[in-house]
Amino acid sequence: MPDITSSLFSSIINAVMGFWYIIPLLLIIAFFKSPYFKGRMGEAFVNSTINRKLDKTQYHLIKDATLPTADGTMQVDHIIVSQYGIFVIETKNMKGWIFGGEKQKMWTQQIYKHKNKFQNPLHQNYKHTKTLEHLLDLSNDKFHSIIIFTGEATFKTKMPENVLKRGFTDYIKSKNSIVFSENEVAGFIQQIGSSRYDRDYKTNRDHVKHLKQNRAKTRKEPSY
Repeated sequence: MPDITSSLFSSIINAVMGFWYIIPLLLIIAFFKSPYFKGRMGEAFVNSTINRKLDKTQYHLIKDATLPTADGTMQVDHIIVSQYGIFVIETKNMKGWIFGGEKQKMWTQQIYKHKNKFQNPLHQNYKHTKTLEHLLDLSNDKFHSIIIFTGEATFKTKMPENVLKRGFTDYIKSKNSIVFSENEVAGFIQQIGSSRYDRDYKTNRDHVKHLKQNRAKTRKEPSY
């Protein structure tokens, strides 16, 4: 019996070793399909488009900035500082049908018969803008909030003009009234740079923890 058991165990080990490459391959596939990777790809697309289509001497891009808030941290996908105002951009890399209204708390993503609720990105970006208002001691009219959907999303409800799938650089260029001097622009860039957290594992870990706490709190809040 021990010989049979040993032989069977050896056969199993040999079979597993023969297909050892499947496990890392599955892990790689799972990573490429993860929301984290898709989010990063969407942000990279927006960054690339901004760098190609906007004059870098006029539009100064600050990407993936984690900033302090009263109750933790806040991560902003893209901040563009210019004489024409400060553009605060939230990127969503999603597919399927998107339903939502400007004042709705939650929006809906539908892929075939499956529906998924997600936070209204306009409300999400409002919090980002308010944090920057406080940080830079500026009024709301100096900011432009923009939501960009990348990927294969299709809007199934009428969206505000600042919720876009394409043409967002044209939208940015349409805001052409000068509100800041060049010196003020340089000062804002320096202030954001000195206030943001370093881009490292601890910053990301703490920010994710803060997001989870906020989501748990939101789920507990009564809806009316």
